[in-house]
Amino acid sequence: MTVLFRRVALIGVGLIGGSLARGLKKQGLCASITGYGRSENELKKAVELGVIDQFASSVRDAVKNADLVVVAVPMSAFESVFSDMQGVVADDTIITDVGSAKESVIAAAKSVFGELPTGLVPGHPIAGTEKSGVEASFDSLFENRRVILTPTQVSSKNAVDLVGDMWRAVGAEVVLMAPDHHDHVLAATSHLPHVLAFSLVETLGEMHESSEIFRYAAGGFRDFTRIASSDPTMWRDICVSNKDAILTVLKKYERHLKALELAIEAQDSEAINQIFVRAKKARDENIVD
Repeated sequence: MTVLFRRVALIGVGLIGGSLARGLKKQGLCASITGYGRSENELKKAVELGVIDQFASSVRDAVKNADLVVVAVPMSAFESVFSDMQGVVADDTIITDVGSAKESVIAAAKSVFGELPTGLVPGHPIAGTEKSGVEASFDSLFENRRVILTPTQVSSKNAVDLVGDMWRAVGAEVVLMAPDHHDHVLAATSHLPHVLAFSLVETLGEMHESSEIFRYAAGGFRDFTRIASSDPTMWRDICVSNKDAILTVLKKYERHLKALELAIEAQDSEAINQIFVRAKKARDENIVD
């Protein structure tokens, strides 16, 4: 495999960032990876595990002389990270990220840089687990997964091509999408399910018989609520960063839930059945297991 990048700076060495670093190393796509994160202990662990080659004590030191910067931090930290790297990254440095709300990332970049860098290529790998931290990372996380790239109007073709080549090399299918469209699609397919899972588990956890409820939970309950074990800080930030799109789809869901509630209250078996039939048909026709 051809080396795509000489020096990679990884800002945020957790599950996603760490897995990408492992994939880059496995495929021989870079010569060196420097990591930066809030916990020095985690960074030392990342070096011991061979995820990164060395770590820096600041964002500025991490991105200095890097030809690729990957930002893998909570959404609320993007503006601070961009601010710390301003004036240090070269004009031809490629900057990408793994955040779940792309318009928020672009807004943070505009706020800091004024004019968007031509090397900025926002991205979002549709991959992950309910676990977090560098020890949870693994080099095959992105194999047969989609990665959505949302180039800005000024993103250079070379930068988009290189970021796309990087993700394909670690096993992902790359899709290009407009930032606002990405945020609306992900609000429906990812953000809403997580919001519902967190809410459901909290609801059941407050019930008097909660320990018994969880003890007798069947496989379907476990499968759906597994995502409620995801990092709360990360999902709090996603809800704030993609507020409008999430509220739109959440309100639509509330209307459908209310219709089902009224049908059950009225013991309208035909209405209940039609809701379930439509849902089954939509799922069977659009999702392949």
